Amino acid sequence: MRAMDFATCQALDADDPLRSFRSRFDLPADVIYLDGNSLGALPSHVPARIQRAVVDEWGRDLIRSWNVNDWVDLPYRVGDRIARLIGVEPGCVVACDSTSVNVFKVVAAALAMTDRKVVLSDSGNFPTDLYVMSSLAELRIVEPEAVLESITDDVGVVALTHVGYATGRMHDMRSITAAAHSAGALMVWDLAHSAGALPVDLGDSEFAVGCGYKYLNGGPGAPAFVYVRPDLFDQFRNPITGWFGHAAPFDFSLEFVPAEGIARATVGTPHVLSLIALDAALDIFDDVDMDVVRAKSVSLTETFIQLVDERGLPLSLVSPRDAGSRGSQVCLAHPDGYAIVQAMIDRGVIGDFRSPDVLRFGFAPLYISHTDVFRAVEIMDDVIRSGVYRDSRYAARAKVT
Repeated sequence: MRAMDFATCQALDADDPLRSFRSRFDLPADVIYLDGNSLGALPSHVPARIQRAVVDEWGRDLIRSWNVNDWVDLPYRVGDRIARLIGVEPGCVVACDSTSVNVFKVVAAALAMTDRKVVLSDSGNFPTDLYVMSSLAELRIVEPEAVLESITDDVGVVALTHVGYATGRMHDMRSITAAAHSAGALMVWDLAHSAGALPVDLGDSEFAVGCGYKYLNGGPGAPAFVYVRPDLFDQFRNPITGWFGHAAPFDFSLEFVPAEGIARATVGTPHVLSLIALDAALDIFDDVDMDVVRAKSVSLTETFIQLVDERGLPLSLVSPRDAGSRGSQVCLAHPDGYAIVQAMIDRGVIGDFRSPDVLRFGFAPLYISHTDVFRAVEIMDDVIRSGVYRDSRYAARAKVT
């Protein structure tokens, strides 16, 4: 393998078909942002869209905006835009609530569709998914590598996160879904670390949820989304029966009658300003081929891993070395991982930390370049070799890591 130097990274950037997209984001010039897998960067046109929503729509049109500015259908318009990014048809995705709430909805609904009481997940799943599912059923947790062999005939629901938050390990969606169906189980996927970073093929999976504020760049606390396979609309029973999931919410009937289609996955009043920000952010994906995004993602993560290897840094690779088994992030381990991350942030390279010892770096292909990667590893090298991370100020844990 050819050694990776700065000139090589520059050449890769010169050939990058996505290089123009960086200018569509409002990123500080002195920051290398490797945390888009946790909070996506701000698309530069979003503030003006939010200002218009606040000043004109809320301020001038007031409550009329539900109709004249079509606030009421925002969850479905945004859902249709996300549908393309996760490989499904319009009309079966809705943007609403949080990922945790949506996990509760779809797992509860899936359990109601089977007489089995076991939900299978893995230890690499995001803890909130596990917390929620354990409140609903007997939760069986296995190692990520053991999922396929653990789908037995007593499992009713297999519920997994496609790309692991702390390792970047990517499940083989097609083979696991097929195994679940072969065993008579229903399939739920969490796409929080997939949507917007790589092509998704849900195939005949029954349900999926995902996040709006990571690679989709919808802003902090952006609404999540829910997918329900269209042939299951009539069987889908939302366990939270709120008025926006009613067939006729403005009839104000005392009897709950579920809405038709994906609308029955909704609950309460849409979060309008957050939905508008997410909707505007999704404009960027109108001109994006997700296969091209994936190709750049692989190139960025491969470059990062090679540079770390070539410098012989005392770090362990937590993520799979095989790019085909890895999402758009690379995780490394070091006993002083938290302090190293904080020292890097102090020098303008923003990643994050996951307990107990993981340095986590996300590579959003729309605004990260190969030269960013080279400079980030240079700074990490200096932070570690100089020992600056041992300064006591980098050891103090903040509330958010």
